[in-house]
Amino acid sequence: IGELQRQERERDEEALASKRFRPERGSHRQDNKENWPRSQRLEEEQQAALAALSQQLEAITDVEELTKLLRAADEYEERKVIRAAIRKLRAEEIEAATLAGKAQSSR
Repeated sequence: IGELQRQERERDEEALASKRFRPERGSHRQDNKENWPRSQRLEEEQQAALAALSQQLEAITDVEELTKLLRAADEYEERKVIRAAIRKLRAEEIEAATLAGKAQSSR
């Protein structure tokens, strides 16, 4: 029984190794070549939209307003940028409170 289990493990390991190092299918690479110009253009448009969103978020100083935008956002990248803006705003609020506390205690 032990010998059979060992042989089975060896076969499983060989099968796993052959799957792990299997080369990509050629047709998949061909699809990427055909779709590349369109996907590149979409990527550039998305980057421009995210840059514009980032500039808009700089003007917003209310965490509640940013949270509303976050809940309304559909795209992952949009939500990521909004979350970063919320973190930045909260960090600034904490820093301002800390500085105010230090100024208060030094008097």
